[in-house]
Amino acid sequence: MSEQQGQRRRRGRRRSQGSRPADLWRQPPPLDDPQPIIPARDPAAVVRSLGTPPLQGHGALVDYYLATVVERAAGVAAALAATADLLGSPEDEEE
Repeated sequence: MSEQQGQRRRRGRRRSQGSRPADLWRQPPPLDDPQPIIPARDPAAVVRSLGTPPLQGHGALVDYYLATVVERAAGVAAALAATADLLGSPEDEEE
């Protein structure tokens, strides 16, 4: 091994002088109060904006199933927000 290759290896292993190991058991800072969760008017809009998935012969069917899954996930998220008393309304969003 040449001297230059040895220097490259040593450079990668070097620690910065000021770094200390992280204290994994420290008390984390308190969280902010949660904001209301406002359900989307059209949860599948982002998926549709990406276009039809490149699955030949199944384009329309895949669009339908993807939209169904996204809408179902949005419904579950809204239900979870409601159980935590965090569900907002579209009027809250405009404020």
